[in-house]
Amino acid sequence: MILSSILQAIGLFLVTNIDDIIVLSLFFGRGAGQRGTTTRILIGQYLGFVGILGAAVLISLGAGAFLPPEVIPYFGLIPLGLGLWAAWQTWRGDDDDDDDAKIEGKNVAAWTVAGVTFANGGDNIGVYVPVFLSVGPGAVIAYCLVFLALVAVLVGLAKFVATRRPIAEVLERWEHILFPLVLIGLGVFILVSGGAFGL
Repeated sequence: MILSSILQAIGLFLVTNIDDIIVLSLFFGRGAGQRGTTTRILIGQYLGFVGILGAAVLISLGAGAFLPPEVIPYFGLIPLGLGLWAAWQTWRGDDDDDDDAKIEGKNVAAWTVAGVTFANGGDNIGVYVPVFLSVGPGAVIAYCLVFLALVAVLVGLAKFVATRRPIAEVLERWEHILFPLVLIGLGVFILVSGGAFGL
């Protein structure tokens, strides 16, 4: 029974978080050459994911009053706002493309990663809640522990992808355009797919 729960948790995590590899790879590309980038991304991913699990557990325990399901799509405003800010900085020329800036990279804040992770977790919450409702408390704890262990694997995989030379070169060359575009697209997708603002 425990092994079955663990395998189900692994499958559920992969299905709901595979898209995070792209976003995290862009964070690694953005912070290339900066000390502590991996630590900040890992902390941010954990903070965001703990928020996702907390919301899913609260909702599954009947605490819908704290976070009604219709509110979840509006978290798409977080990556949308961050993406628009990054696009504004690029347009203004704050993200210089000179060689020194490329070598140094940009500082990636843990709170930015956490915000994007949590905002991108609307589908996770939507999937986790019915699963948590259908299993006992012990299985919910097992799911959460497996998920938290896999967060580190996910970050490691994203770092691996971002540090492969051909991928790293693409990220370095196009990161200033890809980063805001992915965040804006992610925000719009979350808003539209969740029916925010009557979309």
